[in-house]
Amino acid sequence: LATGPRQTNGIFYEICTHDIKPAKMKEFLEMANKYLHFRTAHSELVGFWYAELGALNKVLHIWKYDNFAHRTAVWRAVANDKDWQGKFMSAALPLIEKQHNEVAYLVPWCQLGKPSKEGGVYEWVTFQMKPGGPALWGEAFRAAINAHINTGYTKLIGVFHTEYGLLNTVHVLWWNESPDHRAAGRHSAHEDARVVAAVRDSVRFLESQQNVLLIPLQCSPLK
Repeated sequence: LATGPRQTNGIFYEICTHDIKPAKMKEFLEMANKYLHFRTAHSELVGFWYAELGALNKVLHIWKYDNFAHRTAVWRAVANDKDWQGKFMSAALPLIEKQHNEVAYLVPWCQLGKPSKEGGVYEWVTFQMKPGGPALWGEAFRAAINAHINTGYTKLIGVFHTEYGLLNTVHVLWWNESPDHRAAGRHSAHEDARVVAAVRDSVRFLESQQNVLLIPLQCSPLK
């Protein structure tokens, strides 16, 4: 099925999620904060978070690559990094119950943003759209996102659509000053006729949606 205009930018993002054993979450996060610098020496980390609401005992991290050859070279180097393998991976793997990764591109009309200030919380919203790709639902989805941005209550960080993983999936990363700030803004948005109209048009193409509140680790570039 057509997925829209040709992807001309080779840059992509690998979205990794790990389910951590419930009794080992604190230990895993402490190890990540302590040793992640060995991994970031090889490629760019966008952000590293743990789930607070909407999921439990889950971490999510996003890595940026120039192209697939770049990722291959990075992983070869990581596999041979004795500090990373010996100090983190050998100890962390027994703490992990399940791993999952996706490859995604930023949608053409979105650039990766940053929060207005350090602190606050992130919201990771996953939309499963109807088959057909951005050629089918792209414009309506963009209008719904812009309608939320225009209310001013939230800040958009990035919109990613999958290339490997479950297709026709869109992940949207938002930033808010606090969970309460986000809740108040959402209530206001639901009363905004512009948002309501845009969302009603977009949901024609929606299969499901999941929201997760994320807290950044100290080692995360996005804080």
